[in-house]
Amino acid sequence: MNIEKEIFAKTQVDFKKLKEYGFKKEDNHFIFSKNFMDNQFKAVILVGNDGKVSGKVYDLEMDEEYTNIRLKTSEGNFVSTVRENYQNILKEIRNNCFQMNFFHSKQANRITQYIIEKYQDQPEFLWEKYPGYGVFRNPNNRKWYALIMNIDKSKIDKKNNGEVEIINLKIEKNKIPILLNQSGFYPSYHMNKKNWLTIVLDDTIPDKEIIEYVTESHNYTATTTK
Repeated sequence: MNIEKEIFAKTQVDFKKLKEYGFKKEDNHFIFSKNFMDNQFKAVILVGNDGKVSGKVYDLEMDEEYTNIRLKTSEGNFVSTVRENYQNILKEIRNNCFQMNFFHSKQANRITQYIIEKYQDQPEFLWEKYPGYGVFRNPNNRKWYALIMNIDKSKIDKKNNGEVEIINLKIEKNKIPILLNQSGFYPSYHMNKKNWLTIVLDDTIPDKEIIEYVTESHNYTATTTK
């Protein structure tokens, strides 16, 4: 059970806030420790220079790592209490020292931040089966103008595979054939290919250019009323 990975999914560390919180810099990581449950246990949290979080819980009486919290089969009341206390320590660190991201890739989050600042539109995650699919729509008429998804790249490019995030945007249909001849652009995935286009969010296309297409797509809904 990777407790840290679950709690810090879709987050980005703020190293300044780590220091303010009490983390100490040691070699290639930051470290923080805290006793809990009346000093029966100690949590030691490490944050690497890459932002990845790891941690251990020590039984202070036994002077050894308490690994039962990692076992899905260990669900007794005592183990659950230790695990919950450790999770709460991690969540407090997350809430104070990390920024929550909506998506996995840096470019997807940069584009999302632009949309939030420009239009005040938050992504809506409508499908329990697809928790990484975020819809942006005009609040005045509920029309979609962008959809960010995480998919296997083979779904849009049979020569490649591996998870990637994409954005679907509504573009002037006369532009689409021209853009499809350029790297990073694909026929729209799961949407009308006459008016929608898929762009891979892997920095193949610069943010500035993608933002131009976001603006164009948004304009299709901005003047439309219910």
